[in-house]
Amino acid sequence: MSSPSILGGTSLFTGFTKLCKGLAVVLAAGHIVVQILPPAVNYLALIPARYLLTFQFVNSLSLHSLTIPFVWNLITAGYIEQSIYGVVASTLCLLIMGKLLEQVWGSKEFLKFIFIANFLISVCVFITAISLYYITRRENYLYMPISGFQGILAGFLVGIKQIIPDQELSLLRIKAKMSHYVLIGAVVNVMQWFSSLMLLIAIAISFFTAESATYLPTLIFGTYMSWIYLRYFQRKPETKLRGDPSDEFAFSSFFPEFLRPIIDPIASIFHRMLCGRFETSTEAHGDTLGGAPLPGSDPIEATRRRERGARALEERLATAPSAEELKKDASENV
Repeated sequence: MSSPSILGGTSLFTGFTKLCKGLAVVLAAGHIVVQILPPAVNYLALIPARYLLTFQFVNSLSLHSLTIPFVWNLITAGYIEQSIYGVVASTLCLLIMGKLLEQVWGSKEFLKFIFIANFLISVCVFITAISLYYITRRENYLYMPISGFQGILAGFLVGIKQIIPDQELSLLRIKAKMSHYVLIGAVVNVMQWFSSLMLLIAIAISFFTAESATYLPTLIFGTYMSWIYLRYFQRKPETKLRGDPSDEFAFSSFFPEFLRPIIDPIASIFHRMLCGRFETSTEAHGDTLGGAPLPGSDPIEATRRRERGARALEERLATAPSAEELKKDASENV
């Protein structure tokens, strides 16, 4: 995918897009509403008990109470931050990561990703809360208000992991100082592991906090649902294909190298279960051009191109003169 560098050009703290600014206003407005009108949380946040039709029978026949499900909470809950720290952190992360992703995906696909991921996260969190209630019989799983943009932010980290391999060569521009390459390479490597590190830290913190049920499922499902969408369903306008079949974006790439031989067989089972029909229909429609795969549709060839590009870049860096040599040559010419 040809796209602008995610770290080149303008600073990370400038050049925010109109769409990201608009979403930031939505987050700020949602926080202000629940601060001015605290009961609004019951109508905007996700409260699993509101989706259950609860019948209490008095004298075996009369209906005593009926809880009406608030279906819109599956959409609104993701945009409601209940704490000032949450709204500040979510706004900053939205503006920075959103700018990086929107310039690669486009505004329409960026907004589509947020809507789909937010809805799927809410559905999965609801199912998890109901399941935990029936397993533990603890009513706090039913009545705790769940909300926040953290699930979408977890999805943004997955999106950044996806676009990092395509950006590496554009990031490594020829500079005078060789230390610049080390810095950029370190940033790229760390960004590839952001989503995994975030989940690891969140799981570790959950052992020491009682409020983990309000954010941990959201982060986990935000990561996993976003990966499923980007891996199998996101449409690529330049190839008219869906998903990202590259090895760099496989499920095992979220884990350390020594765990991948264990993760790959398990992931392949779920891959065949969930996406076997999808792949069959793709092959039946023939995503080929004259009997050959379309450019970018072969993950092995894509990996080879990246390796060739990396080798070419290393050779170019090795032969490029340093800044001191350039100054020395210039002084000799003078």
